[in-house]
Amino acid sequence: MVGSQAALLSAQDVAKSFGHVTALRNGAIQLRAGTVNALCGGNGAGKSTFLNILTGQLRRDTGQIHVDGKPVDFHAPSEALEAGIAIITQELSPFQDMTVAENLYLGREPRRAGLLVDDRRMIEDAEALMTRLRFDIPPTARLRDLSVAQAQLVEIAKAISRRSKILIMDEPTSAIGERETQMLFDAIRGLTTDGVGIIYVSHRLTEIFEISDDYTVFRDGAFVESGAIADIDRQALIRHIVGRDLLEHRRSPRDFDTSPALLDAKNMSSAGKFEDISLQVHPGEIVGIYGLLGSGRSEFVNALYGTEPRDTGEVCVGGIPIAANAPARSIAAGISLVTEDRKQTGLSLTASVAHNITVANLDAYAKAGVMDEARETQSVKAHMARFSIKAASPEIPVQFLSGGNQQKVVLARCLETDPRILICDEPTRGVDEGAKREIYAFLDAFVKAGKCVLMISSEIPEILANADRIVVFRKGRIAGEVRAQDATQETLVHLAS
Repeated sequence: MVGSQAALLSAQDVAKSFGHVTALRNGAIQLRAGTVNALCGGNGAGKSTFLNILTGQLRRDTGQIHVDGKPVDFHAPSEALEAGIAIITQELSPFQDMTVAENLYLGREPRRAGLLVDDRRMIEDAEALMTRLRFDIPPTARLRDLSVAQAQLVEIAKAISRRSKILIMDEPTSAIGERETQMLFDAIRGLTTDGVGIIYVSHRLTEIFEISDDYTVFRDGAFVESGAIADIDRQALIRHIVGRDLLEHRRSPRDFDTSPALLDAKNMSSAGKFEDISLQVHPGEIVGIYGLLGSGRSEFVNALYGTEPRDTGEVCVGGIPIAANAPARSIAAGISLVTEDRKQTGLSLTASVAHNITVANLDAYAKAGVMDEARETQSVKAHMARFSIKAASPEIPVQFLSGGNQQKVVLARCLETDPRILICDEPTRGVDEGAKREIYAFLDAFVKAGKCVLMISSEIPEILANADRIVVFRKGRIAGEVRAQDATQETLVHLAS
């Protein structure tokens, strides 16, 4: 375990089972005041169960937890908050019809004479907090009008506003870009200077090495290793996380300019979102799109697919135009979309794994209005095997799967319509290193079959490792295009800024 300094938070031998299924058998961590401890592990390693126990969402079966040297046993999240533990989760749960200020201070609003909510002071406090964090979000904006990235920043600000001495950040950058990530890191450094201890969960190893002081690794529901981040390298950390060595991933980029375009977007515009975007993708090609928050990149691909409107422009597949604002026409033409937020727009969480995979193609399994359940089951099992989807049964609700397995379900559903063009918006968001490599291998095999991929990612290393060329968005326009072999992190950030 890390360090000889007295622990702000200490946990040993924490275990939790659900019936006959063991979710966690040896959870352990030592968090020192004024430090960041990166909690690492693949999807299904037991991290979420452990964090739920630390924050009072679940009761542990066995083990010990101490805060400031005193034993604790939380029966509810409110007790953990009272003890100074706050969490920022990757699953956003804001109140969409409330303002930013109302979401920040829900349940602890400033009041006049102890009775009426002091709206003016609440807005002023919210504005001061957002200014201090350098989050450019109006306190009077309603959550439903914000992007996923902006909503994530609000969640981060809400947790920081509680002035907790222990702050858990679960994939806090999964929906934000490079610039917002650096804002968050500045806020983290300020918090640790004030003595706050932070448990930081992220599948982005670059972030872990940049912001963390210590690391703790879980694998298969148990504590594996801990130490100072300065004493371990990237490859050794990956080996602890996945239990084996993984070779460095990088596709060999190629030029496709001489072949006819499979996807051709011409002069596309949408007022206030993006303007005059023209982009081609060729068979066998992965084109990366990079841009900062508000650059218009997601709005563009959503309009290209038809889930958001476009004012002008044309989209052609194999030289044939397809109608605007019509996802069904896009699907029929061979386009499939992996959305940015699998929880909100990619999955029906309470429905089964099987239903989520086949829902976009149910007509293919119907004969005279009767479902061919045997054929559907066969197809679902084939997809689950292809993507190594870990689930006890195809019939369990998809909400009970790990993030990586949920993302694989989204990809399987996209393949159900037999697409030629796959648009992936943050395809590995919240996904562990092993699952990322599986997704990268799938995308490579997909384009080698003569198809093409348009991939948005906020992770520059991911873009550089997978794309043949990279299109950079800035303020709703294309700021530049770079061949992958000529691109660097500095080049992309410069164009995006």
